[in-house]
Amino acid sequence: MINQYLKIMKNILFCFLISFLFNTNCYSQTARSYCLSGNAKSELKDYVGAIADYTKAIVIDPRFELAYCFRGNAKRNLEEYSGAIADYSKAIEINSKNEGAYSYRGIAKAQLEDYRGAISDFNKVLELNPNHAKTYLSRGLAKIMLGEKDSGCLDFSKAGELGEAEAYDYIKEYCK
Repeated sequence: MINQYLKIMKNILFCFLISFLFNTNCYSQTARSYCLSGNAKSELKDYVGAIADYTKAIVIDPRFELAYCFRGNAKRNLEEYSGAIADYSKAIEINSKNEGAYSYRGIAKAQLEDYRGAISDFNKVLELNPNHAKTYLSRGLAKIMLGEKDSGCLDFSKAGELGEAEAYDYIKEYCK
């Protein structure tokens, strides 16, 4: 009787183990692993493949703000600026303090010649991090493009004060 019981328990355990091993969830990738794979593809300049991986990460975890940022960067590298802006906007919706998303969205807006929108995003970055030298550079350039030379040159100067050496090249070029 005990041998029969042990045999049944062994079969149940075996069936449980087999079903566990062949469950697709055991082998599925996580959002993080898809994101890492996307980063590797992006490093290799396979932006289309990277976008596919970031999209898979987002399907698994729709609140994964970095996946939206990384996908936005890949789209920006493919000059798909509107799609990049949408991804950065989603990352901002998830985390309104994501200064990188504001910064990258501002750059994408500037690429579409939406300089006022770009300046608005750069202002938000500087509100979150007043010592972000590159953002002063980007905002200054957007202001220059709008014909706001004095204000743009002040931003270049502030970028230089904060240690951004490239600012002095911009000052020479735009602030004569």
